[in-house]
Amino acid sequence: MVKQPDPARRSERSRQAILTATRELVSEVGYAKLSIEAIAARAGVGKQTIYRWWPSKGAVVLDAFLALSEDGPERSMALPDTGDLEADLKTVMRTTVAEFADPAFEGPVRALNTEIINDPALAAQYRAKLAGPVDEAKKARLRSAQRAGQLAADADLDLALELLYAPLYQRWLLRSGPLTPEYADALVEHFLAAMRPRISAPPSGSQTATG
Repeated sequence: MVKQPDPARRSERSRQAILTATRELVSEVGYAKLSIEAIAARAGVGKQTIYRWWPSKGAVVLDAFLALSEDGPERSMALPDTGDLEADLKTVMRTTVAEFADPAFEGPVRALNTEIINDPALAAQYRAKLAGPVDEAKKARLRSAQRAGQLAADADLDLALELLYAPLYQRWLLRSGPLTPEYADALVEHFLAAMRPRISAPPSGSQTATG
């Protein structure tokens, strides 16, 4: 008996081929010169196959970027929680810095950022599919630190994330400096210096228990 081809498997192979072709091409030619026709040719599929799954070039690039995260060691969005906030954040930030310094990762991300600036619908998809869930995972780790007394209990966690990540994003975006493990560690150390609970000094002239 001849085994019939599995349409679902064939469809998934085509989808992965499209995402791989998109990542390759956007790194090779940049977003402006990327076309659906070129993606289809590289992936060995028809143009209509792409349009059946994605409404625009930007949407394909977004999913190609998301697939990078799915395939990597950070597939789970949960951040490490060993009880040592500084060590956990340094692990996460070193990984983030390494990703942004990786040419295979940087090409699709730069292309995606370029398109998000000009496409509000794509920006909304990006927030819903990736940025929002990732930020919630980060805030869950910071809440754990607040409960442990390692982070100020009244800290605005949305602002805290901006303080931690915005300098890295600006350095990467403007290519204003190297992205190194040492830079990642410095960001965490400055972040914690600002966000740890404040220890109130005793009133002037007060006596200690042994005084």
